[in-house]
Amino acid sequence: MNMRKITSMTMFVSFLFLVLTSIILYIVPYGRVAYWAGWKLWGLTKGEWGDLHINLGFLFLFAGFLHMYYNWAPIKAYMKNRARELKVFTPSFNVALLLTLVVAVGTYLEVPPMSTVINFGTSFKDRASEKYGEPPYGHAELSSLKLFAKKQNLDLSVAMELLAKADIRVLNSKETLAAIAAANRMSPQDIYDIIKPAAAQKSVDGVKFPDSPMTGFGKKTLGALCSEYELMFPVIQQKLAERGVNAEAAMTIKEIAAANDREPMGIFEDLHEIIYENLEK
Repeated sequence: MNMRKITSMTMFVSFLFLVLTSIILYIVPYGRVAYWAGWKLWGLTKGEWGDLHINLGFLFLFAGFLHMYYNWAPIKAYMKNRARELKVFTPSFNVALLLTLVVAVGTYLEVPPMSTVINFGTSFKDRASEKYGEPPYGHAELSSLKLFAKKQNLDLSVAMELLAKADIRVLNSKETLAAIAAANRMSPQDIYDIIKPAAAQKSVDGVKFPDSPMTGFGKKTLGALCSEYELMFPVIQQKLAERGVNAEAAMTIKEIAAANDREPMGIFEDLHEIIYENLEK
């Protein structure tokens, strides 16, 4: 067998598969969404696509090093000047280095077209978040049912009853949501939907609002938050203004924070105090 040909073809085939896995990982939902919703493509999870990409990458690198070994003479020729002297910084190498640096620095500084590529991929992920929904907190699927119920203020015994009525097999409350979902061929999100009625949220005059920022809080508009929690926007806007925070209904929490030289967490705390402290007076 001709090792030079095998090496070149291995590089070619692994490169094609790397392109495929790169495209998939470019548009795949955020990890927290993918794992929570049980996202799969062609039977593979986000983690499995990532593992495939890594191993194919190593295969491509290994074949690449072999390719350099078998073609070292031509490579050295590319690195020689007109006097046939070996020189690393030839015009061709300099152009290649410059292009690489432009892409790297442009990505860091978030300037077009590098930022456009990143934002385009982010738009796919954001749409997936809207489609599949966000978990209550990061890697919630890895929490035991008991811990999850505690974090979400659920009555554990009621949650267990709801799962039993839905014919969901659960060994005990120490099982993770991911394990329960896998055993019943469901997603962690499906399990949560079943046990949601076991919630006992804090309420003031019929108004419900979490004690900590929900996932994706910064991306929500103030108008959407008011609608979701049945709040009167004009009142919330006025109370924020009294605290020196100018906000419009169409502005996201991140935009409000940036416009008022604040952090999103600070805006959340303002909202929490406005909703509960003022209502309780």
